[in-house]
Amino acid sequence: MKKYLKLSCVSMLLVVALFATMTACRNKAEGSEAGSSKPNIILFVADDHGIDALGSYGNPVIKTPNLDKLAAEGTRFTNAYCTSASCAASRSVILSGKYGHATGSYGHVHDYHHFSTFDDVKTLPVLLEENGYLTARIGKYHVAPEKVYHFQEELKANPRNTYEMAEKCAAVLKSDKPFFLYFCTDDPHREKSTDAGRWDAPNSFGNKPEGFPGVKTTIYNPKDVLVPSFLPDTKQSREEIAQYYQSISRIDQGFGKLMEMLKASGKDKNTIVFYISDNGMAFPGAKTTVYEPGLKLPCIIKDPFKSAKGNVNNAMISWVDLTPTILDMAGVDAGKTKFHGRSFNSIIDEQNPKGWDEINASHTFHEITMYYPMRVVRKGDYKLIWNIAYPLEYPFASDLWASSTWQQVYRDKAENYGKRKVQDYLHHPEFELFDLKNDPDETNNLATAKKYTSTLEAMKTSLKEFQKNTRDPWIIMWDHDSSFQGTGVNL
Repeated sequence: MKKYLKLSCVSMLLVVALFATMTACRNKAEGSEAGSSKPNIILFVADDHGIDALGSYGNPVIKTPNLDKLAAEGTRFTNAYCTSASCAASRSVILSGKYGHATGSYGHVHDYHHFSTFDDVKTLPVLLEENGYLTARIGKYHVAPEKVYHFQEELKANPRNTYEMAEKCAAVLKSDKPFFLYFCTDDPHREKSTDAGRWDAPNSFGNKPEGFPGVKTTIYNPKDVLVPSFLPDTKQSREEIAQYYQSISRIDQGFGKLMEMLKASGKDKNTIVFYISDNGMAFPGAKTTVYEPGLKLPCIIKDPFKSAKGNVNNAMISWVDLTPTILDMAGVDAGKTKFHGRSFNSIIDEQNPKGWDEINASHTFHEITMYYPMRVVRKGDYKLIWNIAYPLEYPFASDLWASSTWQQVYRDKAENYGKRKVQDYLHHPEFELFDLKNDPDETNNLATAKKYTSTLEAMKTSLKEFQKNTRDPWIIMWDHDSSFQGTGVNL
């Protein structure tokens, strides 16, 4: 009997030990599963890619099959806006969720400009790292200081060769930790060489973009391209647009390679993918302006945790909303950090969500010599632009000035530039009020029309409230406008 009792005790101990081992293994697996349940996030940012040049946005000429596939598998936003049509200023907003006028990111962060974000700003990569994410970046950075926009890993590749860039991300895609990959191309920015007006000039790596291994050069006939209405339809503009298309096709191939690698890693069903651009196409009338071609951009999101496929969302969203949205997707509590934007995560699957019909924009500098502060409010179909330094001539970015499209107009002393008179492009009034439903080209300024006086004043009030709420230093310039006095908004 004692023998049997002894064996029973041993058996029970073995069962308990086995149960404890199984429980530990299960807990470890559940812990691992819980860790992997956090979504991976890829934020793919092109440089100067307007809404005009994507198949999924209605362009039948350009070849972008991989990005079109992303749109077919996710949601395409039709009213997505950057807050400043300038590379560095826009990117600071993308990664901080705050307008540049409030963070010190007033313009380009080149060493000789020295614009940089205040040290106390808590950014997206820092917040994600604090919450267990591996953060990695590749390609264009163009924000400062590094300690504010810190990524754990910086991957190196030619930023014109998106195929090579994708290959360099292999280790990140296989990470055991949830990852945030910030993938930023130089395309389709004009080249930063002495021949700054072109896309195919030798770049800083000493070679031309054509002939990259793995990348097929897609040639477009200038006769076939679509000339946006704000540009002159000339030989020069068509030739430049053809080059622009070519650089976008390079992006598409690299994006396709990245998605192929993501699928091969087995992480595609747990990875949210964003495709956006920092600002509009690099032509006068788009980039560096706050007109629609400069601000209105592609935004395609594939979220495997949402049901919509091929969804078209008409909500007005802004790049200031990106950081809070991504943190929401990642389940990250930002603590005391307050953003100027708000998460649109909950409305991605919708088509016409309510309460998403207003955006703001804020531009101060591009390059240091390009001081031209503008503030914008868009409410429904109405849009107000306040040109704070309106007595100044509108400045040119160096690459836009060098463009053959502009140079032809300049040399010929042409009267018109697209649908605008050249003088109207160079000299803006203090206020520009547009009804975008009836005037999508923003050529009919309603600011001086008596019929729209009440609309103008209401929009001014909204603009002032936006500046107050975001601590805009340029709010003091309202003192110079006596017409604002008596509207009920206190300075």
